[in-house]
Amino acid sequence: MLIREARLRKSRGLSIARLKRLLVGQPRSIKDPAVFHKISLIAFLAWVGLGADGLSSSAYGPEESFRALGTHTYLAVALALATAFTVFVISYAYSRIIEEFPAGGGGYLVASKLLGPKFGVVSGSALLVDYVLTISVSIASGADQVFSVLPPGYHSVKLSVVVVVIVMLMVLNLRGVKESVTSLMPVFVLFVVCHLIVLVGGIGSHLGVAGAVAGEVREGFSNGLTSLGFAGIAALFLRAYSMGAGTYTGIEAVSNGIQIMREPKVATARRTMLYMAISLAVTAGGILVLYLLFRVTPVHGKTMNAVLLENFTEGWMVGGVPVGSWFVVVTLASEAALLFVAAQAGFIDGPRVMANMAADSWLPRRFSSLSDRLTMQNGVVLISVSAIAILLLTKGETRVLILMYSINVFLTFSLSEFGMVRHWFIERRAHPDWKRHIMIHLIGLILCLGILTVSLAEKFHEGGWITLIITTGMILLCINVRRHYTKVSKNLHRLDSILSDIPMPQEVEKRCVDQHRQTAVLLVKEYGGLGVHSLLSIQRLFPQQFENVVFLTVISVDAGALKGEVEIDHRVAQARRDLDQYTHLAHQAGLAADSRIAVGTDVVDEAAKMADGIAREYPRTIFFASKLVFEEERWYQGILHNETAYAVQRRLQFAGMNCMVLPVRVYGEGNG
Repeated sequence: MLIREARLRKSRGLSIARLKRLLVGQPRSIKDPAVFHKISLIAFLAWVGLGADGLSSSAYGPEESFRALGTHTYLAVALALATAFTVFVISYAYSRIIEEFPAGGGGYLVASKLLGPKFGVVSGSALLVDYVLTISVSIASGADQVFSVLPPGYHSVKLSVVVVVIVMLMVLNLRGVKESVTSLMPVFVLFVVCHLIVLVGGIGSHLGVAGAVAGEVREGFSNGLTSLGFAGIAALFLRAYSMGAGTYTGIEAVSNGIQIMREPKVATARRTMLYMAISLAVTAGGILVLYLLFRVTPVHGKTMNAVLLENFTEGWMVGGVPVGSWFVVVTLASEAALLFVAAQAGFIDGPRVMANMAADSWLPRRFSSLSDRLTMQNGVVLISVSAIAILLLTKGETRVLILMYSINVFLTFSLSEFGMVRHWFIERRAHPDWKRHIMIHLIGLILCLGILTVSLAEKFHEGGWITLIITTGMILLCINVRRHYTKVSKNLHRLDSILSDIPMPQEVEKRCVDQHRQTAVLLVKEYGGLGVHSLLSIQRLFPQQFENVVFLTVISVDAGALKGEVEIDHRVAQARRDLDQYTHLAHQAGLAADSRIAVGTDVVDEAAKMADGIAREYPRTIFFASKLVFEEERWYQGILHNETAYAVQRRLQFAGMNCMVLPVRVYGEGNG
């Protein structure tokens, strides 16, 4: 009966494993020297995967700006110029940030290093909320484009379609970044081609009436001055400009995603930023001008881009076939598809920001771990679930999502620009040309703070308050997580100081291991009080029992280590030094000692593989792992701490090996 149950469990486990491999693919080997090349992106693919976030915002940003003008559409030309100018200023400013932060120049790292950890956690929390909203806004807006050409009766299933798309993109990203981007590249190219036709054809068809249009703009401005006054027009223009803040939301994605770019990373990132800046400025500015030229007005159930396309293709017939209608469908489909691609920025950069914050103890450290496909699986899943939750909360209303979205974007922009202004002011004596460097960031800071201020004032009561509440909650959560980790760190440092004072004999006899004698195998991390405590506990619990000790360590390759072979080699060298200290300590205690190292993304899997080999080499073996035990058990400790020791124990015991978990007591609330 027991054998049958074991076989059933094994069969069930194999079925789940096969399904996982079918969905996300076979594991990648971290030892493959080409792995970093395989998962990195050239500038064009980075433009597709990250730049698409910025370019796709032309589907909803210009519309919000133009709507805010009301009847004063003559301001559209000035608005288009201001939009293009802002795109280039922010893009160039972030190109300079990339130069200063070649390992990754996202808002979290910039604020943390240049302004301090308190500003860093604000920027990081805002970014995480933003990347969730990036996915929600992009997918919801993409659905709007599709349903603009469908009968109203189909609109009831829009939200369900949106959820299905997010789940599909989640699966693609679990397979790996490059695969997800490459599979979506054709729709990006289709978008660019279709919009080039619209921009060139739309503006070109009005060149003959350019003088009349200019006259209408002058007359409209003159009438506006009479009815509103200069201050009134300025206020209206500023409001419309800030309402289109969603146009600039994807610019930072490139600086956040440097780690996934092909070497030389800085040059690739700057080229990607240039591609995105030109494409976004031309597309967003051009669409605003086309709204004016084709006298586009809002129509219920349709996006303004859909109305523009219908006006642009009116009367297109070839042999009695309405090719205009087909062009509208194809172009809107390309917009929807690009918006789905734009969601990639959330899937790519959101987990990366989570990993950086987890490494700094603002979030549970498991968010920096990688799956066997070398993707940040935990982050991808959490970001996806959060995006679905936001969509269900807002019922997929794009306008509400955009209101929530742009506030945090410009909070992050402002902190990054302020950090760079402060940096160059501090470094002014070391760099004679500091004024040239600081100027672009000063202009960017003024622009971003201005948009942020107006956005808060205009959007607070319309949904902006929701963003502020969610972001504040995220900041408080991060502060509590870090406080938790700090308490445990202090406890462990105290343990280190106590154990370092234990007297040991100076004369060390290096005994050779005897494979036929009783052997203790101890799973350790870096050299410190935790490992020393475990070794001493073995001797105390089993006096004179073991003559050999084998130290086993697994280098967990997380997001921080996935930067190239050099970083992993450095981690291996450090682990070897730590193990040498442990073996020296064992020799001081009169034990024969040996050590083993494994490298992988899953500690439990690698430990189980090594344990199997060690058990064959040392037949009389007992395995030991250590686990922090808290004076007061809390529900969240299971989230903040991994259960590696118990997981290893289960795997080894199921395989017929003896394994014991040694408790290390932590007094007071803590984390490990």
